[in-house]
Amino acid sequence: MSPESSAPLMVAPFRLDSLREPPPAPPPPREHGRHAVHSHRRRRSGRRLVLLVALLVLIAAAAVFVGVRLTTPDPPPAVTPVALRTVTVPTQSVSLPWPATGQAAIAVPSIGIDVASGAEQPVPVASLTKLMTAYVILHDHPLALNEAGPDIIVTQADVDDYNNDTVDDDSNAQVTVGEQLTEQEVLGGLLVHSADNYADLLARWDAGSTTAFVAKMNADASHLGMDQSHFADASGVDPSSMSTAADLLKVAALDMGNPTFASMVRMTSITLPVAGTISTYTPLIGLQGIIGVKSGFTTAAGGCDVLAVVRTVHGRPVLLLAAVTGQTGLEVLAQAGLHGLALVDAVGPLIGTTPVLHGGEVVAHVSEAGRTVGAQATASASVLTWPGVTVTRVFQPRHHLTDQAPMGARAGTVVVSLGTQHVVVPVRLQQDVPHESVLQRLF
Repeated sequence: MSPESSAPLMVAPFRLDSLREPPPAPPPPREHGRHAVHSHRRRRSGRRLVLLVALLVLIAAAAVFVGVRLTTPDPPPAVTPVALRTVTVPTQSVSLPWPATGQAAIAVPSIGIDVASGAEQPVPVASLTKLMTAYVILHDHPLALNEAGPDIIVTQADVDDYNNDTVDDDSNAQVTVGEQLTEQEVLGGLLVHSADNYADLLARWDAGSTTAFVAKMNADASHLGMDQSHFADASGVDPSSMSTAADLLKVAALDMGNPTFASMVRMTSITLPVAGTISTYTPLIGLQGIIGVKSGFTTAAGGCDVLAVVRTVHGRPVLLLAAVTGQTGLEVLAQAGLHGLALVDAVGPLIGTTPVLHGGEVVAHVSEAGRTVGAQATASASVLTWPGVTVTRVFQPRHHLTDQAPMGARAGTVVVSLGTQHVVVPVRLQQDVPHESVLQRLF
């Protein structure tokens, strides 16, 4: 045994605290003196700077918001109509002196009414067809009052028409090949002397053929609401050219609104280059205020007349129209004319005048800033009426009304309409339009 193995074994004594965690490291030494104070101040200054920047941003945003709200134009005040849109005249029984035979109708364009003698059926209307012929020509080739218009050169076909009309004893006006007639002259011969050959001459000049022109006539008649009319020729010689008294007044009213047409149909004669001076067939022209318009006769149609007069009704000049068809007897044109005259004479006293708007009447409300002011009509209005008609009253606001509008400013207009009557009445504010307060503009 070696000396090392015989030496006693030394074992260190076991202690429980050797199993515990080591004690925490001591905290780093605190800063002392001026360096510690400066570090604390820097941190506090940084926080204040952040808060200050946030506050400035908030203030700037608020300023922008306020500036935008205060400078942005407000929407215009709300305008609400309060007047009734329509006024209906009470109905009443109307009695008129209708002819015992044939059909008849009356019309008053200014009131927008037409009344027929009864349930109508389409019948031949002879030369009253030329009312539609003239309408198409003046629509396609308008003429100012007293304007001659373009020249129309007479062809051999036009001469052949004249010769045929002469043989058939139809109304005509003499022409020669190469003759130059103005549009005004041909229309005059058509409407004053009712020349059938002039109707065909105009049809070929306008559309190239009578067939193409008749298609135009029927298209225009449909557009005008002449639902019981159909034309087969431009002159009315063909008995297949059919219409009713009420339908004919629809085109006659438009024709009479054309100064060129109206000036021609009141003429009792016309002078043409070759035909010379030729007279009207329309009865009673120039008598008792009669200013036109057109007569017609064929065996199939009988005596026909469309008559126009101007009568003073309630201090206003009023155009009155009457149409009479299908008259028989010896003097059929005179008979048709007298029936028409009796009708227009009976119509005048039946026309009334109705007040439909009163000065000072509030017709709209203007609202702004939670308050409302009235807008009132500045004048009264009345229109000529017929039993049972309805008058429309429409308020049209002014587009640029603002919240700065003072009392008396124009807020719009009221338009009163019936037939061809249109009355425009200004509407003005009763008070200043209210201003919004600063708080209302902001919120």
